Amino acid sequence: MPELPEVEVVRRGLADFTTGRTIDAVDVLHLRPVRRHLAGPDDFVATLKGQTFGTPARRGKYLWLPLESGDAVLAHLGMSGQFRVQPTGTPDEKHLRIRFRFADTGGEVRFLDQRMFGGLSYAEGGAELPAEIAHIARDPFDPLFDLDEAAAKLRRRKTGLKRALLDQTVVSGIGNIYADEALWRAKLHYAKATETLKPQQAKEILGHAKAVMAEALDVGGTSFDALYVNVNGESGYFERGLAVYGQEGSPCPRDGRPIRREPFMNRSSFRCPKCQPVPRHARW
Repeated sequence: MPELPEVEVVRRGLADFTTGRTIDAVDVLHLRPVRRHLAGPDDFVATLKGQTFGTPARRGKYLWLPLESGDAVLAHLGMSGQFRVQPTGTPDEKHLRIRFRFADTGGEVRFLDQRMFGGLSYAEGGAELPAEIAHIARDPFDPLFDLDEAAAKLRRRKTGLKRALLDQTVVSGIGNIYADEALWRAKLHYAKATETLKPQQAKEILGHAKAVMAEALDVGGTSFDALYVNVNGESGYFERGLAVYGQEGSPCPRDGRPIRREPFMNRSSFRCPKCQPVPRHARW
């Protein structure tokens, strides 16, 4: 699932293409991606016709397209949701689900979704922040992100450290990939009990998470397959810079020990057994 760097890459691409443009028509080519719009696809289309997009916004892994009316289109990318920008008349992609046509001749925006876990919905009054994601914590790139407050919340969770990092109500934007990379940089095991963290350790792990996500953002995010691409269909390149995630059996860049893959929350965690040993107080 796309994490903060990947979603920010998409947001920036959409900002260059949608900001200030007026919607002329919306084509819903499959019902499932608008299932969260309870009034139905016809209402989704009618409500958006004639509206003008503002600048796309993001909090953590969540993306929305504000409208000048004060409402917004909230995007759920799920596992394989993608936005593409295409010249008008470009042949439809295999997994095209929704198309936005505009009043000018500058091309169209398309929403593709192979697995259809994602989708779009209309968020009334959601231009500043859709109510559906108001419970999501600020991410480390938010100008109003409070590092001391986030570190304190992390230490209060009384759970395993990685579970807390993945909790989007504690800090948003961090997923499986960047949690593992941040934990490796901090030399901490994913099951370390959060209440045993010292305040400085909590701040440092959040700092490492921000740093690794910033590095990923600089190269377009992390792409393991064609399910994540930017709005031009291009992959990100941070996979080449990963120290532990997906590196089972490869030598740790720090001490040379083979990286281990271990089951975690129906997924996997990757760590170095030497520089990230199992802690005395662990919460699995």
